[in-house]
Amino acid sequence: MPSTVYTSCTLATMEPGSAPYGLVEDGAIAVDDGAIAWVGAVDSLPSEYAACERVDLGGALVTPALIDCHTHLVFGGDRSREFALRLGGASYEEIARSGGGIRSTVQATRAASDEVLLASALRRVDDLLADGVGTIEVKSGYGLTVEHEMRMLRIAREIERHRPVHIRTTWLAAHALPPEYENRADAYVDEVAIAGLERAHAEGLVDAVDAFCEGIGFTPAQVRRVFEQARELGLPVKLHAEQLSDLKGAVLAAEFDALSSDHLEYLAEEDVAVLAEKGTVAVLLPGAFYALGETQLPPLAALRREGVAMALATDCNPGSSPLSSLRLAMNMGCVQFGLTPEEALAGTTRHAARALGLEDECGIVAPGRRADFAVWDAPHPDFLSYWIGGRLLRGRVVAGEYHDA
Repeated sequence: MPSTVYTSCTLATMEPGSAPYGLVEDGAIAVDDGAIAWVGAVDSLPSEYAACERVDLGGALVTPALIDCHTHLVFGGDRSREFALRLGGASYEEIARSGGGIRSTVQATRAASDEVLLASALRRVDDLLADGVGTIEVKSGYGLTVEHEMRMLRIAREIERHRPVHIRTTWLAAHALPPEYENRADAYVDEVAIAGLERAHAEGLVDAVDAFCEGIGFTPAQVRRVFEQARELGLPVKLHAEQLSDLKGAVLAAEFDALSSDHLEYLAEEDVAVLAEKGTVAVLLPGAFYALGETQLPPLAALRREGVAMALATDCNPGSSPLSSLRLAMNMGCVQFGLTPEEALAGTTRHAARALGLEDECGIVAPGRRADFAVWDAPHPDFLSYWIGGRLLRGRVVAGEYHDA
């Protein structure tokens, strides 16, 4: 019998194919052993739940706990100086090629202690939790040696010991080329990205594998080699693709049945059907689009037309997306990319879960799913994308346990 029944709430279950947002007025959620046992209108609550402990939510809005499916939130230092340079007219690519960008964060991350990296990551995690987030994906990519990349993922896993949140870790050694491998990208792929992946996987540190397929990153041929190793290890892949140019990275990712392709500003309309065919999620990252002052929009009409699931994420990182508010990313997705508020919430719940391979665990409020949901002081789900800033969260339930905001 369920141990707790949450009542007196408006439920946005986010189940597909139902009424907008899957809304249930005067709803109830029965929770047992960290999982959802029953969901529906309170006047339909089965009699066997009558004796359970009840928690009155006072008319609050309840949604699935939000999911940030693309972050780089373990890093050292900051790149505020680059912000000033971009305002002065320097491009992201120019800064990167002159020794700034990811390489400057690599230097700061390598120099920072584990304690400093964890403490700074937890500050950003706290920002996300205040936005109702229950699951966060965290990438490596700022160590660029085998040991430092593995260290980043260990620190990411450590977050769960300090905060009530679920963490998924992604191996992103193919993020940038460190100075010691200048003009030796193929050697770096062999000696760090691939060899390190084998070690990190053996240590149980990797949930997925990512790469940066771009002119200032790695070529499709180099990414292919990393993905082939991921396939041998039985690991799912995702890809930073078509952010600054069209290298057909998304097509390559789909060939490997990728969970997601992320950014996609330069995705060609004719390639959208490939994502749809393979079920690859398009992860849109409006924080980077905004911070870099980009003007090339992802092909939203084609993505909708082909029925591609669209997720939203912060892309929290010190350079191109210094953003630790997923609700603000939702607002940006609506204002900049033209998503509807319902698409934005779906993009941070059920589609974000799918982008992490977690669609059977979280992302909707439904029986059998993990009891992860957010409790909001908001009159309607639209409000979550509409209102900019401030604190709307009343509390979060994570694995069945209630935590005040």
